[in-house]
Amino acid sequence: MNLAPRHRTLGLIVAATILLVDQLSKYAVIALAQLPARGRIDLLPFLDFTWVENRGVSLGMLTASSELQRWLLVALTALISVGVAIWLWRERKAWDAFALALVLGGAIGNIIDRVRYGYVADFIDLHIGEFRPFLIFNVSDSAITIGVVVLLLRALLIRDKAEPTETSDA
Repeated sequence: MNLAPRHRTLGLIVAATILLVDQLSKYAVIALAQLPARGRIDLLPFLDFTWVENRGVSLGMLTASSELQRWLLVALTALISVGVAIWLWRERKAWDAFALALVLGGAIGNIIDRVRYGYVADFIDLHIGEFRPFLIFNVSDSAITIGVVVLLLRALLIRDKAEPTETSDA
């Protein structure tokens, strides 16, 4: 039985869900809570919403400081997303398809920001007192990170059972 079509469908549903939750959360903090104007909202002793306009990619690398660089970054991340979508389409393992769907949904959410605003809207600020072990991030960033970690852990720690080999009685 070919499980790939079921994994594709579930993967696309997961990617669409991540994209929807990401965009709704950004709408809530940008339009409803007016976070860009406020700068910061204290929520819990370990969680704030802090406004950051991320013009680069992970860890602030590849910062786009011009319109040309912005659109090159959009093109680069779109090409990577197409590669992830193709991988998802071909994937036969459920956990890998799930992880790829997280990455795809998150990547598309951040691409939409970069096209719409010129930057990625980050706002989730986890901390312990004044110690901030993480950069400020968003739902898409979380999904991408979780997806990549799942893929890495599966690749490094989980071995699929080897196909039985035929032996001949000589």
